[in-house]
Parts: sequence; C-alpha cells; structure tokens
Amino acid sequence: MIWLIGLGGSLGAAARYFLGAFVKKHFNRFGSFPLGTFIINITGSYLLGVLLKLQVENSLSAWIWFFLGIGFCGAYTTMSTFGYEVIELLKAKKWLVAASYIVITVILGLLAAGLGLYL
Repeated sequence: MIWLIGLGGSLGAAARYFLGAFVKKHFNRFGSFPLGTFIINITGSYLLGVLLKLQVENSLSAWIWFFLGIGFCGAYTTMSTFGYEVIELLKAKKWLVAASYIVITVILGLLAAGLGLYL
C-alpha cells in the first residue's frame, strides 16, 4: 500500500504545483490574496470529504482510499504553504488579507469537506 500512497502523493503534488501556477498566471488580479492555495485547499477538502464518505460506507476499495484519499489529497492540499503564506502576509503588514485568508480558508474548507461527506 505504501507504493499507492507514494504514487498518489506524487500526482497530488504535481497537480498542486500546476494548478497553483495556472491560477497565479491567469488570475493574479486578486492582489496579495493567495488564490491558488485557497482553491487547492477547498477543492482538496471537498474531494477528501467525498472519498471519506465512500470509504466509511465501504463503497471504496482500500487501494483507492490509499491512492486518492491518503496519497493524492495528502499531497494536493497544503497546510504548510497556507501557513507560510499567512506568515508572509503578516510580515508585509497585510493584516486584513491575512485574517480574511485564515477565516475564509478554514470555514470554506470545513464546509467543502462537509458537503463532500454529506452529498
């Protein structure tokens, strides 16, 4: 199973990188708000909620859970980048952007995961 987690993780990390770069290139008008990481974390939370529901209901094979749930979502979503971006916003004295980013990410991340879990 470790190979499935590693393969899923490498694909999740690549997806995170390419989506983040795409958003940064095409949607940079959002100023200092880290839109790429925000989108990644919200979509990853939703996907993990869907996968968790399927896994809990025994509708998901163990190998798919290891590959997508643990591997892909674990590497796709990025708490470390979120933390880094918050610190950078605080160092730049962008208090409102930092606070908004924290609150919106946490609330929408939980709602997205819940939506995925209960749909």
